[in-house]
Amino acid sequence: MTENPATVLVIVGGSMAAVKAPSVLRRLRKDGVRVNVIATRAALHFITELSLSTAADGPVGTDEAWFSPRPDALHLTLARADAAVVVGASAELLAGAAGGHAGDLALATLLSVRGPVLWVPAMNAAMWHSPAVQANVQRLKDWGHHFLGPEVGAFGTRGEGAGLGRMAEPETIAAAALKLLQPTGPRDLEGLQVVVSAGPTREYLDPVRYISNPSSGKMGFAVAQEARDRGARVTLVTGPVNLPDPSGMRVVRIESALELRGAVLAAAQDADLVVMTAAVADYRAAEQQHEKQAKVAGDVSLHLTPNPDILAELGTNKGSRVLVGFAMETHAGVERAALKAQRKNADFILLNYPTQAGTAFGGDDNQVTLVRADGSHEDWPRTSKREVARRLLDEAARLMRGAASS
Repeated sequence: MTENPATVLVIVGGSMAAVKAPSVLRRLRKDGVRVNVIATRAALHFITELSLSTAADGPVGTDEAWFSPRPDALHLTLARADAAVVVGASAELLAGAAGGHAGDLALATLLSVRGPVLWVPAMNAAMWHSPAVQANVQRLKDWGHHFLGPEVGAFGTRGEGAGLGRMAEPETIAAAALKLLQPTGPRDLEGLQVVVSAGPTREYLDPVRYISNPSSGKMGFAVAQEARDRGARVTLVTGPVNLPDPSGMRVVRIESALELRGAVLAAAQDADLVVMTAAVADYRAAEQQHEKQAKVAGDVSLHLTPNPDILAELGTNKGSRVLVGFAMETHAGVERAALKAQRKNADFILLNYPTQAGTAFGGDDNQVTLVRADGSHEDWPRTSKREVARRLLDEAARLMRGAASS
């Protein structure tokens, strides 16, 4: 979770598509967003309050909660969100909002929201095309509200078939909501191709044993998400991590260093920026056993062979792209990172310190030093990995602007 994360209010309408709302909530949360949720009375006929509460990791706003004794005005508290998304927006909700009604918690909150509002309709084609619904949609658009969909697809109603009215998928909704959160943020990577590697690799000795490291992938995921939010077309190549695929980008899952090499080199062909945060195993088994090896008494020797140096290979054929690497050292870090940048033709290296408290593998914070090939360096303070990603991309964008103007 980022420092002072943005808040998105998700209002769930009375539609069969309400069953997809927990997926929207989970996707927003894993992208570092705090979520609040309101369920209309009709929505709770299709999805349980428990399901929504679990996905949101918090209470669900309902009409019962609105009218219960409490120290605040719930609709005003929830309306302080940075953006609101109406998932499974029904004809009833559209009509109520367009008419300025405030007869339930959802409508009263919508009247009070000051941030952008995104409507994601879900209804059958006949209802969507009705003049009344279209008039309400147009009125809300005139007030500056945003709409996503509906899409063409099959409906759950018997005999309904396919038509325009199906709700957009959760990953599309989450990506659209994230864009609403940064309407005035930097879009300095708009249209650029960015490739990011993340996580560890696994080098199997036999079908059940492997060499690896405890990289969580969080740093690489933060870089990929920040690049996406700044307008880039992102390819994230990740090793085995316990993180869901971020929305709004292409994600390639790999295991071994050889698989990572193939995926990164293929994606990097048209890339403007490549950021290698992956913790690649230095060695792999010279000969992988195809059957599980039995335990034996005494010592065992392993015959290992070096893995390819992907960063160096990218540097050999660097072209005009910006190339960023990561290094992890326990001593003589700046000198070693500068030599690494020289040898591998990287524009800069971010040096991290695995033994420093609070910044080891798996943490949400990081403390790095930006090191250039000439030995110049900048110590960055300990901060969230998302903030490190922002500063990294600021430097990369500066280099790309310089290359474009030269």
